[in-house]
Amino acid sequence: MQTSSILLVTLVGYFLGAISFAVIVARSQGIDIFTQGSGNPGATNVKRVLGAKWGNAVFALDALKGFVAAGWPLIAYGGDNRLAVIGLIAAILGHSFSIFLKFRGGKGVATTIGGLLALMWPVLLVGLAVWLVAFYTSKVVALASILFAVSLPISAYFIYASDDPRFHLGLILAVLIVVRHRSNIARMFSGKENTF
Repeated sequence: MQTSSILLVTLVGYFLGAISFAVIVARSQGIDIFTQGSGNPGATNVKRVLGAKWGNAVFALDALKGFVAAGWPLIAYGGDNRLAVIGLIAAILGHSFSIFLKFRGGKGVATTIGGLLALMWPVLLVGLAVWLVAFYTSKVVALASILFAVSLPISAYFIYASDDPRFHLGLILAVLIVVRHRSNIARMFSGKENTF
């Protein structure tokens, strides 16, 4: 991989991720998403505050960011998984620490899902199955998202080789998503986490 390619993929991924559709959609409806619901600028909070239509729209747009960030390097660089992994990680970091929001942002689950669809859809299918079971059992989005994250490196290990960049991506994503949910984890232990 050339340094210029890595830099380009990283910059494109980060700035794609940094576009906060949660903030844009909420402002279009006269809402400051940072002061409503959980205060998190993500699809779940938009859905909680503005309803399913707007929440689902934000989810789809955030997923599209991840899909493009991981997908365009695969096309432009002949299927190079390493550059696609870098692009997706950059997009998730952009989403979670947006330069446009003073380095605040969402938790990156939807962006992760979009990128996984482009990079390793079998792992995504396993993760979605885990998410659905966890959510419909607990009604807690944060718990479902954490278990989704934990499932990624486990299923990637069995589907791909341990030296495959997609397995390493699964490990990184698991850590990123769990760390971004640390406040939710604290609320779950205190019995104060929001449910649907």
